[in-house]
Parts: sequence; structure tokens; C-alpha cells
Amino acid sequence: MLGMNIGIDLGTSSVIVYVDGKGIVLSEASVTASESNSGKVISIGSKAYKMIGRNPSSISVTRPLKNGVISDFTATQCILRYYLQKVCGNRIFKPNIVICMPSSITGLEKRTLLDLATSSGAGRACLIEEPLAAAFGAGVEYNNHKGIMVVDIGGGTTDIAVITMGSISVSKSIYVAGNAFDDAIMRYVKRERDMIIGEITAEEIKKKIGCAYMRDAEIAIQVKGKNYISGMPEYFEITTTEVFLALREQLEKIAEGIRSVLEITPPELSSDIAESGIILTGGGSLLRGLDGFIFKKTGIKTVTAHDPVNCVARGIGTALGHIDILAENGYLFKTREDITGRNEDVTSELESFIISDT
Repeated sequence: MLGMNIGIDLGTSSVIVYVDGKGIVLSEASVTASESNSGKVISIGSKAYKMIGRNPSSISVTRPLKNGVISDFTATQCILRYYLQKVCGNRIFKPNIVICMPSSITGLEKRTLLDLATSSGAGRACLIEEPLAAAFGAGVEYNNHKGIMVVDIGGGTTDIAVITMGSISVSKSIYVAGNAFDDAIMRYVKRERDMIIGEITAEEIKKKIGCAYMRDAEIAIQVKGKNYISGMPEYFEITTTEVFLALREQLEKIAEGIRSVLEITPPELSSDIAESGIILTGGGSLLRGLDGFIFKKTGIKTVTAHDPVNCVARGIGTALGHIDILAENGYLFKTREDITGRNEDVTSELESFIISDT
């Protein structure tokens, strides 16, 4: 196929772009900032992310993807167009794009993703499930005949799948992941400490002292928030025990999701998983002690993949390097005409947006 081959991990929290032959070339937050009145986009990515909770009323900051699917088509299209222009420049041929999707989205949501990719500047687009790409990125061979379970904990969804022979046998998506962890910390702090914190502060707490078990040596950090009763800004300390208590319910939901997939997995694949174990990928898998927590709940050896944040993007790169693998398993590239039934000129006019450098 003519044109660059590009893989995109279009996540709820971030967008990671992989270019065939170059590797990962871009990783940015999937956030937009736009003028509230006109809707004109003024910033995308890391600069827009820094505005969360700090933006004036004249600027609206949004995450256009929710729970792994598109909630704001126009804003997501703007993000994708901008990054494609950044990666491709002014090349003559439009790129061929492989884009990730949660394992259990509907047919309409698949069509929307393909529509998004081709209307944003792709010549041809193909979809691949996130846990399958994560498995490739974690080092699972595409022609491996033994079953292996992959749990991809992203920002909006946790995708649980049993992979065998380069395809998914059993899968499930649950709407509990990194963003749900942040929300749980914010709710706990408000309920138990009468303090209000934003999502950036909650994410900072999760990354620094978040854990999936009660630590023997408790650690505390000092953070800033607003007193819910007085409305005044205050410093306060939060401990690892408090963070664990805040996250415990969400962790149980992930463990229950894994058990529910294991219950419907065919016996031969179940025996393979008992031998090969469970692989954790995605940013959420970096939570301290999560592998031990899942082992405790399932009795199955659990490991966290190397560089779990980029596993999906690297896995798409593996698929791009073996495009025949995609075709053999029914992952076909489609043009704009294939998707809409008509030929449309979808040339991106980035000049219509005023976007600062990210």
C-alpha cells in the first residue's frame, strides 16, 4: 500500500502514535482546550492538560473520549488531524492507519472510529482490539497456539482478553481503569477529610503513593486542596492506607472482571493460562502491588509487562510489520468510500483552527 503505515493508540487519557520503521514518535494527552463561545480549538495535548481545573470560563477544557469511545466527534477529529499533520507533514499520499478499540464496542462505534480516521486524513483505516495489540507489544508471538490472558488497564476501560493463535477467544471490557482510580481518590478525600481536590492532584497521589495492598511501612505525602466546609485552600497529608481504602472497591471490580472471563474460557485455554499466567499492560497496571493483588484473587501467576504504557502502540507496530497477519484474522483496511458508500474529499484544513504548539 502507498503512504506511511501509522498505528494510533487512541486512549481516553493519551494518544500514542507509532510510525512503521521509526517506532513511537508522539505521546500526548487526549485533551483539547477551546473557546467557550466560538468552539475554536486553541490548544491540544499537554498544554491543554495543564489547563484542567485552572481554565477560565472563556475556555472549555474537555476529554473528547470517554470509556474508550468517542463522546465528542469534532474534538477527537481535531486531535487526530493535528497529530497526523504533525507526523506526516505535506506528503502526497495519505497514510494507512491502524487504530485501537476496546474489545467489546458495538458495530456503530466501530464505524464511528473508521469514519473518524478517514475523515481526519487517513487514506485507509483498520481497527484492532486493544488487548490483542497489547499482547503483541508485551512480547506474545502472533502465531502462539497456547492461550494467554492479557489485562489492559487504560484510562477509561480495562480490557480483559484471552489470546490464542493471533486472535481473541474470549474478552470483556469494564469501565473501571485509571480515571476511575482518580475519581475514587477524589470522592474519598471529600467524604473522609472534607477536602476537595482536582483530578490532576488525585492522579499525582495515585502515582506517588497509590497501592493495591496495605503497606507495612505507611507513607504519607502533603498535597493541596480546598476545605469543603470553609472553602479555604489548605495543605493536608494523605497516607498509603487511605489511598488503598479509596481504591479497594475499584480493584475488586477489576478482579471480578478477570474471574468472570476465566469462568467462560474453554478448558484447554484455561489450562494454558494456569501455566502461562496473566500479563498486565496499560498505565493502570503501574499501580504498586497490583500484580500481587490479582494473583491473590485468582491464584494465577501475574506479571506486569515491560513498559506497559506503550505496549498497545508497540503491538500495533508489530501488526504493521506483518500486515498479512491483520488480513488473515479479518482485520481489513477500508477507504472512505468503503465506509460511507460515497467518495468524499476529506482534505484537512488545519488553518481553520488556531492551535498553539504542544
